Amino acid sequence: MRRRLLWKLSVIIVAGTVLLFWLIHWLMMQTEQHMSFIDETYQQELLDYARQAETLYQRGDMAALNTWLLQVQEQEQTWVALAKSDIQPLAGSFLSKQFKDGFRLGRNIEWKIHLYFKQNPIMDVTFADGNTHFLITLPQRMRPGTYWFQASLLLQIALPMVLMALLSFVIYRHVMSPLRQLERATHQLSDGQFDVHLRDKLGDRQDEIAVIAETFDKMAQRIGNLIQTQRHLTSDLSHELRTPLTRIELALSWAEQSGVNQQPIQRIREDCHQMRDLVEDTLTLAWIENEQPDLQSEELDLSDLIDSIVDNARFEFPEHQLVTELPEHSQLRHCSIRALGHALENIIRNALSHTPKGGQVTICLFKEDAHYQIQIDDQGSGVADKHLEDIFKPFFRIARSSQPLYQGFGVGLSLAKRQVQAVGGVLQATNLNTGGLRMTITLPVASLSLC
Repeated sequence: MRRRLLWKLSVIIVAGTVLLFWLIHWLMMQTEQHMSFIDETYQQELLDYARQAETLYQRGDMAALNTWLLQVQEQEQTWVALAKSDIQPLAGSFLSKQFKDGFRLGRNIEWKIHLYFKQNPIMDVTFADGNTHFLITLPQRMRPGTYWFQASLLLQIALPMVLMALLSFVIYRHVMSPLRQLERATHQLSDGQFDVHLRDKLGDRQDEIAVIAETFDKMAQRIGNLIQTQRHLTSDLSHELRTPLTRIELALSWAEQSGVNQQPIQRIREDCHQMRDLVEDTLTLAWIENEQPDLQSEELDLSDLIDSIVDNARFEFPEHQLVTELPEHSQLRHCSIRALGHALENIIRNALSHTPKGGQVTICLFKEDAHYQIQIDDQGSGVADKHLEDIFKPFFRIARSSQPLYQGFGVGLSLAKRQVQAVGGVLQATNLNTGGLRMTITLPVASLSLC
């Protein structure tokens, strides 16, 4: 059945609403019925009044009876009287025994009192002779239904609110329970658990949410297959590329030993090195993106790490000036020497490759609040503001100088950004007012020792 969840919720809401109205009506009737009768204690007081009046009446002491009636009337702040029920039939009619036995001038004290009437009723207690009646307007203190207004508010407002809240909770649980499972399955999928199955966790459920679960399972399976295929393809491609590159490098070594023209051989060797770097960086980038490894389990000294990278860079770029401003020690925990070192190496090499020969690259390390900041400034031509984020995209390349010393493939900065993010840091690029580009790495300080 299509839209099964809609029909299910409609039935629950409609049935619940009808049941709620019936329950409120029934409770109102039962409560009103229970609260509409004079309390038994007050009934007994009225009977006692009637018995005292009857005793005085039978003695024939009308003066004492009158005094007593006035006393009761003043005490209860109400009207009290005695009356005969002599009724004379007219036009030849007669009074039946049933009428004579049941005739009253007021209400029986056992009868129901209407709570909606503001005026108190007149109560009637008949004497033993059946013809004399003790009449009294029900004293206010004896009137039933004192808390009827509060009870009606409770039944008509508080009770529906509670029941509707319970009904809403039932509907919420019915809808949100599978959605929470969907949320957990989504987190598992994002964490790389591609074998997650949501539909099996919903049991015999056959509504729209079950259809979503089936669709999710198909999506997870397809994404898992695609990623596994991509991993195998990347692994196979890296193997296939490394093999001919190794053969080419061996052939170049043989050609160099044979004494042939070295200029084209050197160019081929540089291209091989670039291709090997491309393969390695691409594999590392794919590994970080797909596997999301834990790269925050080591401790290092940032100053020592930067010093070692700068020493290698000075050897590789002898015609450039590398200036460093580093503290003696800068201890950093929850990091990865390999990941952060590779990221710094790529960023520094990129800065040097776009700085003219004889130019200067400056590397500064300092602590600011609870973070370390590493600033790497070059003297290249900078980058257009609209491309400051694009340079971190894989295989995005833009010329920052007329003849860069090292022409990359647009993977180094992308890999560096993801490596910095993997160790809990942030990498940003900004243009300097004096020309050139500044790369800023911000890393959280786990150990506050900075000498």
